[in-house]
Formats: sequence, structure tokens, C-alpha cells
Amino acid sequence: MHVRWIPSGTIYANSFVYENVLVDAGVLPMAVEPYAGEITSIVLTHAHYDHIAYVKEIARLCNDAAICIHEADAVGLVDDRRSLAMHFGARSPGVAPDTLLADGDRVGSLRVIHTPGHTPGGICLYDERAKVLFSGDTVFTGGSFGRYDFPDGDRTALAASIERLVGLEVEGLYPGHGEPVECGGGRHIAAAREALKYYG
Repeated sequence: MHVRWIPSGTIYANSFVYENVLVDAGVLPMAVEPYAGEITSIVLTHAHYDHIAYVKEIARLCNDAAICIHEADAVGLVDDRRSLAMHFGARSPGVAPDTLLADGDRVGSLRVIHTPGHTPGGICLYDERAKVLFSGDTVFTGGSFGRYDFPDGDRTALAASIERLVGLEVEGLYPGHGEPVECGGGRHIAAAREALKYYG
């Protein structure tokens, strides 16, 4: 299945369309509009504002697409401290999720992998057949990883999450920030694991 990348072009996060799923909602609704008829679910990799800023508007645009987020991050949709909205001069979207996700759940062909560390309810989404991973802010291409010095961040949890990802077969790696890669994604994850060993 083809991944369609919607770069934010700002400090906000990337979004991706995969099958009938939109991953993250920090991009302007007009950028999502060409795919609005296809999208039935919006999966938020975590509740930081740069990933959730326009989720209410995008859900409405996509015929009330279901908003999905891990249960441990759901409060960020209404809590400005947990979403870091104040860092963006904004407020949390103020919406309730339609679906609370847990490790092992599926949204279409994507399996939810709970990867706490950057936030308590951070997730990645993995299609094992296509060897595609949407990594949110857990790992990025180039061997970097998400910050763990925000409120509720946890370096130990992040290290364990990255270790879990290293065990996956990943070709396409689609992160929350920066450019994705279509092959060799596993090498970027392994590099992030090594890099994290030098921090803390």
C-alpha cells in the first residue's frame, strides 16, 4: 500500500495517509482535503500539540472520521499542560477520542505498538506485511529520537521502546518530523538505539 506523506512545512508534525487512516493531525486541513473522502480514522501517535492541532477540524472535514489515541495520552486532547499547547500559544483541541487504543490493537492493517518515553501514551503503527512503520516522535530518520525532557517524559521507557522497535523488520520508516525513508528503516532505528546510549 502506498504511503502518502503530507509534510507540515512548519514546526508542526508530518501527517501520512495509509489506506483509510490519517496518521497525526498537525497539518492544515486544506492539506488533507484531497484525501478527505478516503479517511475514516485519524490515529494520533501522541498528544503533543504539533501532532493534534487540527484534529477537530480534520475529523469534521473527513465526514466525522474516528479520532483514535492511546488511552494514556487521551487527556492531552483537553489538557493544555499535557499537550504542551502553551508552547505554541494555543489551546488543546478540546475533543474526546472515539477510540482509546492499547498495545496490540489494530486499525486497518496497522498494529498499535505502545512506545512510551516521549510521552506516556506514545505509539507507533506497524504493517508487518509491508514492513512499514509510522514512528511518531519515538525515532526519526538519521538515527535520532524523541525528547524525553518534556513533562511525563521517561528516558528509560524510551530506551525500552526503541529496543522493541529494533526487533521489527522495517523498510519504510515514516517519522513525525523530518523526511521519511522507503527502505532501510531498520538501520535508522538501530542508529537511534546507539545514539540514545550516549545521552542521559
